[in-house]
Amino acid sequence: MLDVQNVYKTFNPGTVNEKAALRGVSLTLNDGDFVTVIGGNGAGKSTLLNAVAGVWPVDSGSISIGGADVTKLPEHKRAKYIGRVFQDPMMGTAATMQIEENMALAARRGRSRTLRPGITRDERERYRETLKILDLGLEDRLTSKVGLLSGGQRQALTLLMATLRKPDLLLLDEHTAALDPKTAAKVLDATERIVGKDRLTTLMITHNMKDAIVHGNRLIMMYEGRIALDIKGEDKKKLTVEQLLAKFGQATGSDEADDKLLLG
Repeated sequence: MLDVQNVYKTFNPGTVNEKAALRGVSLTLNDGDFVTVIGGNGAGKSTLLNAVAGVWPVDSGSISIGGADVTKLPEHKRAKYIGRVFQDPMMGTAATMQIEENMALAARRGRSRTLRPGITRDERERYRETLKILDLGLEDRLTSKVGLLSGGQRQALTLLMATLRKPDLLLLDEHTAALDPKTAAKVLDATERIVGKDRLTTLMITHNMKDAIVHGNRLIMMYEGRIALDIKGEDKKKLTVEQLLAKFGQATGSDEADDKLLLG
C-alpha cells in the first residue's frame, strides 16, 4: 500500500530557475493495485516516483508505504519497502557476476551474512523455476555472466530480482523506454505476469499512452505537477487513446499533448 498526502516539491526555490514540480499531490494505492502514470515532459511523473523512493525530500506533505511513515526516511532506509527498476537496463544488476549470483544477492538483500556455501542446490533450483516466468530461456543459463545478456534480458532479470523479496511497493521508472518495441512488449508481458502472480502494489511511469491503457487496473495522468485524471475499473478497460486525450483536454483546459504520449 502507498499513501501520498498533499505533497509539494519545488526545485531551486527563490531563484530564476524555480520549478514547482509537485503541487499538492495526493494518491492512495491499495494492496495489489497496478497503477500506470502518464504525462508529458515536466508533468511531475518522475518527481513523484523519486519523492516516494526518497531520492529527495519533499517540501511538505506525507508519504507512507505499507503503513509506515517514510516521509523523513532517506533513500537507503526506504529500500526495505521498495523494489525498483530503472530506465537503464545496465542498472540493477552486476555485469561481471553470473545470473544465479545476481539472484542470490537480491534474495538475501537485508539479511545478515553467514559462512554457509554461496548458493545451495535448493536455491539454484528455486532460481531456475523463478526464471521460467520470464519465458526468455534464462533458466538454462544460470552460470552466464549478466554482462553477456541483451538489454531486454537484463531488464527482465532486474525486474525479477526487484520482486524476489515481494516488496511493499514496486516502482517501475519507464523500465521499457530504452528497449526496442518488440523487446519492450516482452518485458511488459513479464511485468504483468510477475505483478499478477504476487499481487504486487505497483506504480509504473511510462511515456507510452497505449501501454498505460493496456496495463494495470488504474491510470493516472499528470499535468503541471498535479494529478489531472484518475481512471480505474471498467472505465479504464474501455478507454481508447482518443478518449484519454479528450478527457485530458477537459480536465486541464489544454489541448497540449506531448508527441511521445502517442507513440506505440
